[in-house]
Amino acid sequence: MRAQFPVATELDWRGLVEKTLKGADADSLNQRTASGLAIAPLYRPATAPDLALPPRDAERPWDVRTLVSHPDPDRANRDVLTDLEGGAASISLKIGVGGVAVTSARDLERVLKGVLLELATVGLDAGFQGPQAADWLATVAKGSPAARLAFHLDPISAWAEAGHSPGPVEAHLISAATVAARLASQFPKAELALASGRVVHEAGGSEAGELAFAVASALVHARALNRAGLTLDEAFGGITLGLAADGDYLVTLAKLRAARLVWARLTQACRVTLPARIEVRSSRRMLTARDSWTNMLRLSAAAVGASLGGADAISLGSFTDAIGHPTAFARRQSRNAQLVLMEEAHLGRVADPGAGSGYIEALTGQIARAAWDQFQAIERQGGLIAALEQGHIAAGIAEVMAARDPEPKIVGVTAYPPRPDISPEVEVLPVAVATPEVRMPGPDSRCPALVPVRLSAIHEAA
Repeated sequence: MRAQFPVATELDWRGLVEKTLKGADADSLNQRTASGLAIAPLYRPATAPDLALPPRDAERPWDVRTLVSHPDPDRANRDVLTDLEGGAASISLKIGVGGVAVTSARDLERVLKGVLLELATVGLDAGFQGPQAADWLATVAKGSPAARLAFHLDPISAWAEAGHSPGPVEAHLISAATVAARLASQFPKAELALASGRVVHEAGGSEAGELAFAVASALVHARALNRAGLTLDEAFGGITLGLAADGDYLVTLAKLRAARLVWARLTQACRVTLPARIEVRSSRRMLTARDSWTNMLRLSAAAVGASLGGADAISLGSFTDAIGHPTAFARRQSRNAQLVLMEEAHLGRVADPGAGSGYIEALTGQIARAAWDQFQAIERQGGLIAALEQGHIAAGIAEVMAARDPEPKIVGVTAYPPRPDISPEVEVLPVAVATPEVRMPGPDSRCPALVPVRLSAIHEAA
């Protein structure tokens, strides 16, 4: 059958492209992203790199993880149970400012009432309160060594976003590592630290910058955990990479594949052989306040990219996050978007759908190389903490932001804006209970803050 069709060469394809362009050179379609990634109009077939994605359960190929942040513990508990009964496999609790008002193990027990911790993973997002919250979660799970806990200690992201820490950030790292090392022996299945690059993404940074920040953070955590008494295998085994997924699902797919390549190179240099564990959250910077309904499309595309890229856990925000706290409908839509992709579109049935694609392989390689170069630059600055203090990270983000298209096409905002704009419902929250500041002895650490942005905000204000 194949012999009946002529074999098309690259020149044949380029000829068709140039014919469509009425004689213009195909290279005139070459583009670069704001972060400098080259996008060509045509790619040769590629051979997959030495990339071994971990095996996936065909029925539950990734962990559907929901975000819970309602300030009232009892209402948060209802959200948790509704999510788990509605198809989610795990939850991530935001504790502290902008999250659930939890100030003790008893409060956390109220939030998790009715949750079987041996079946549903419970993750934390507690910033500088991380060590306290981890101890509270351990108290709630006492007597259940098989509990699926994700302590996700991450003082670095909290410091980088705020621009200052209550006491030396090194002291917060030591505290987090000490608590993690102690709890690791009690809960052998627990995820200890979160090495997240999402703070760079949300501030407007590039894919490579986000990934470089994440692996640099992983190295900081691994060293701290090692000094706290864990072996390097145990330290790296307790670390989860945190990355963002946005509406460009092909770039997200390539970024996650690149993350595994960079992780493999880092762990190999540390004489450790462990696969990366990746938790992905949907981008908040891509969401629009105007015509928020279109955020459903962005979130679905983000979930596609994360799932095809091999994420271990995916958390989708709600389509109303740019305007207020989600209603029950918005939370259900967020859950069901993933369930449809998993159970009806079967996106997890293929281990690595991007393998062999000329575009995806080229993009994966570009992101991986750029991320490794930026990681090395961070290490030459003296490590991630020094790079943040010296403004190296903030300067890189500012450079990417300056290169962005000043007139982007954003559906619902700069393209096809609705007339009139009918906003969806959001929930009015009660006044949150103030949470105590966790201060360490010594002077505060300071760095240029990586302030979150929404890329459509400036156009919505016009």
